[in-house]
Amino acid sequence: NKARREGFMALEDHVERPAESALFGNYPKVQADHHLIDFITDCLRLMIGSNIEPHELEPLLELELEKHHAEAMAPSQVMNKVADGLPGFGIVAAVLGIVITMGSIGGDIVEVGGHVAGALVGTFLGILLGYGFVGPMASAMEARAEQDSRIYESVKTALLACLRGYNPKIALEFARKTLPSNVRPAFSDFEQHLKTVK
Repeated sequence: NKARREGFMALEDHVERPAESALFGNYPKVQADHHLIDFITDCLRLMIGSNIEPHELEPLLELELEKHHAEAMAPSQVMNKVADGLPGFGIVAAVLGIVITMGSIGGDIVEVGGHVAGALVGTFLGILLGYGFVGPMASAMEARAEQDSRIYESVKTALLACLRGYNPKIALEFARKTLPSNVRPAFSDFEQHLKTVK
């Protein structure tokens, strides 16, 4: 609304100092997320400081989102590799246990049984940790990163709609459409919420 009334240059102080901005101060959750603030302010800088067209800005924002997505996914990918490797460690433990067992054949049966049990426990632990703990943790981290990145797509859509000249309510409707159905508010609920926002 401010940009439509006063032009994008009216946002320059807010963009340059978002931590001190009264505009961003109205949204403490957004202001607290420095990655999101950087994304918004970088985009607004381009909109303020140049006559960039929406079709020129969109690929740039897509590259930024791809980079952010890759960085957000890196921890879960590392955890997935660890999860994939743990059953292999279990197999190595089993093979070493069998080698030790073979060396003690002919000796006390209790000792042989202990070696076989050790080999089986190593295999069990590798599989349990890989598929029972680390794998699910990696999946949860990936889902969380995916969920956290949804806001960037919504912001990108809203800012591009503003740059294309749509009024703020329509731009927000475009952004609402990018949300997954399980968190997307109904049109009427969203409209009612916008009426209550000053």
